[in-house]
Amino acid sequence: MSSPASSAKIPGIGMLRETGNLFALGLDIVRGIFQRPFQLREFIQQAWFIASVTILPTALVAIPFGAVISLQFGSLARQLGAQSYTGAGSVLATVQQASPLVTALLVAGAGGSAVCADIGARTIREEIDAMEVLGVSAVQRLIVPRVLAMMLVALLLNGMVSVIGVLGGYFFNVVLQGGTPGAYLASFSALAQLPDLWVGELKALIFGFIAAVVASYRGLNPSGGPKGVGDAVNQSVVITFLMLFVVNFVITLIYLQIVPGKLD
Repeated sequence: MSSPASSAKIPGIGMLRETGNLFALGLDIVRGIFQRPFQLREFIQQAWFIASVTILPTALVAIPFGAVISLQFGSLARQLGAQSYTGAGSVLATVQQASPLVTALLVAGAGGSAVCADIGARTIREEIDAMEVLGVSAVQRLIVPRVLAMMLVALLLNGMVSVIGVLGGYFFNVVLQGGTPGAYLASFSALAQLPDLWVGELKALIFGFIAAVVASYRGLNPSGGPKGVGDAVNQSVVITFLMLFVVNFVITLIYLQIVPGKLD
């Protein structure tokens, strides 16, 4: 039977342990959502704070994203002789893929880093330990309101990014590429369907949950004092980005298998 010291030297065992702890924290958060009392004041404060630091950057990033997608797809459609489908392609790409990813990256980068820094500072000041000694659940008191706040903000920001991206794509396609407004809107209504919007909102909700859980976990487990908090913030952002792209691929694959295209 191997000792803990020898098992710690096994390649990948530390990563598996960290993954298990992260998954366990996610389950604790889901369970804490349904426990009472619910920290409504903390939830409102965190939602307002996260929204205040993410709304403007998200809006500014959404415009070039919609423009780039519209210009690139419009150029490709012109080469293939399918200009009439430019509106559908650019809008579906924005709503299904670009909007949730832009929202999640900015929520994780701005809101998630702030959450991680706050929880990490509380951890190194031993506030989390003091709460546990007093019988107060740190997960229910601090983590659950922040997770729900990031999920709500991600959901709302995704809608904003979708609108801004679609309007930006419409403007650049019609004004810069000489497209016709009627063909742009007609192709969109011909190919788009309501589940395309729902899957984008679902992605934003899941991405917000993942970003909040990773930020909270790294904040609860800093190392090395104040410097460790800064390292934990950087790690939380990088880990979240990697997880988001993997989860986005899985959700997109499942969606395309379950929901048929409108013309299928």
